[in-house]
Amino acid sequence: MAGHEFFEPADRKRPVADPTAAEPLAAEEPRHSCDPAFKHGVVVGFDGSTSSERALAYAIGMAHRSGSGLIIVHVANRLPTTVWAGCEPPVFVDVPDHRTEVLGLELACADYLAEVPWILVERGGDICHELEEVGREYEADAIVVGSTQGIVGRIFGSVAGRLAKRAKRPVVVIP
Repeated sequence: MAGHEFFEPADRKRPVADPTAAEPLAAEEPRHSCDPAFKHGVVVGFDGSTSSERALAYAIGMAHRSGSGLIIVHVANRLPTTVWAGCEPPVFVDVPDHRTEVLGLELACADYLAEVPWILVERGGDICHELEEVGREYEADAIVVGSTQGIVGRIFGSVAGRLAKRAKRPVVVIP
């Protein structure tokens, strides 16, 4: 029965979801790191582009020097399922991104990753938000990203620039 509260002992009391709330209660609960061995590691955004390959190379060296793990993050695409008609925002849906599987196989075969322990994390959504979220979950010491090349970054703003403004941990931007 949503909207009602059932009393529990004080140490176990949790808020009950409000049916009129915009977001479900589950979204308020923090996600926990899947692998504590990578706590305080280095997060790097990777999509297979030249700039992300340079960022990955720098992040490998950074993780190696600090003796920490490397958390490689690939953010999958999200596409709108409806056209915004002016009355409600569009709904976004995660599209299966087989690119993550391909990147994972390429990384698994890469000799240069043998120097550090690493994991590949796939997320869907806004790149800046997801990189910061993974950084928060793993309590990362830094986030490394490549600079955006081309006209798209100039028009919409680069991921590196937006991330540097909002991140709560150091952001290293590799040209």
